Amino acid sequence: MTKNLIIVFLLIAVALSCNQSEDKSNKPGKEEVYVPKLEFGIIVDSLHVIKKKVKKNEFLSDILLRYNISYSTIDYIARYTKDTFDVRKIRRRNKYTVICNRDSSLSALYFAYEINPYRYVLYDFTDSLTVTIGEKKVIVRIDTINGKITSSLWNSIVDADGDPNLANEFSEIYAWTIDFFGLQKGDEYEAIYERQYIDGEYVELGKIIAARFYHGGQERLALYFEQNGKGDYFDETGKSLQRTFLKAPLRYSRISSGFSNSRMHPVLKIRRPHHGVDYAAPTGTPVYTVGDGMVIKKDYQKSGGGNYIKIKHNGTYSTTYMHLKGFAKGIKVGQYVKQGDLIGYVGSTGLATGPHLDFRFYRNGYAVNPLKVESPPSKPIEETNQAEFDSVVHQYSQLIKAMN
Repeated sequence: MTKNLIIVFLLIAVALSCNQSEDKSNKPGKEEVYVPKLEFGIIVDSLHVIKKKVKKNEFLSDILLRYNISYSTIDYIARYTKDTFDVRKIRRRNKYTVICNRDSSLSALYFAYEINPYRYVLYDFTDSLTVTIGEKKVIVRIDTINGKITSSLWNSIVDADGDPNLANEFSEIYAWTIDFFGLQKGDEYEAIYERQYIDGEYVELGKIIAARFYHGGQERLALYFEQNGKGDYFDETGKSLQRTFLKAPLRYSRISSGFSNSRMHPVLKIRRPHHGVDYAAPTGTPVYTVGDGMVIKKDYQKSGGGNYIKIKHNGTYSTTYMHLKGFAKGIKVGQYVKQGDLIGYVGSTGLATGPHLDFRFYRNGYAVNPLKVESPPSKPIEETNQAEFDSVVHQYSQLIKAMN
């Protein structure tokens, strides 16, 4: 059996096991059943359907007046239905649908505005006005991707005709075990993942179900599994890939200066210790806390650090984030933050030649190299779920191997 046939066979098995199949067509030889055409739950076989996008500086009144909806009705919508949807939130380029009778008047019977690809608000003018929020049916399909790093993970995924957002998903899943700022040419990856479709069109990336990443001479498998109502990623032995601390506090950056006891300061032009790691990134890049903890300092350091935040994670570890342009809304001393929470934005306050984050890690009050910190894994697969997890490992590891 060829590799492609193996992949097709396994994908079918995966789709069936996840209960993610689309509507089945009628079997040959059976009498055809009439299936009405629907738009937003409305049978439109005998109606006229007009689909457009909101134009620049176009308001609800501009649209509805063209389809013979009176000023008084539009005013009523704006004033008294805002609890369902505030028409001031109608945005340029969002889609809308007008459903009319098949006559020359083009008077609207229904108007549907798509808030986003998943949700819409429907105005029914057929009797007394009703306004409802609805959700579109999402079809999830399973897909695969594999590639090799030649320049960057993002470029590799694009070259493989994958969704570029997969790069973000990889960095999230392996944030605790792989430093994505240090990927090397020749690193490899594979993934089985979900693609979400609405009305036959691809709208968004779903979750990665299984992945393999080969980096730094080590192969790391990631498998999505739910226990106690919460999903997480585990290696093949059942250990969670989540760690107490993220590998880095921000995305889309590069290391511009490492941990050193004697570094030439770029502004002062003298040698002095640099007990942190500098991540060069555009001004305004979000900065996230690498672990759960309490904000114990939020201030401006006149000696060179600029705007900074210090977080105490436990009795042993704390972290500091310096040169921030500003702080995230609501961040204050005494506040408890969760791993991955937004705490500030990259800037160049203090003694800095350009925008970057100076990230510092402390163990028992002493600065340590953040890139060398090893942190323990979170909760592994529970014994009562082990058999089910082993089945998942077998199923997906077979497919991953077939993709190599």
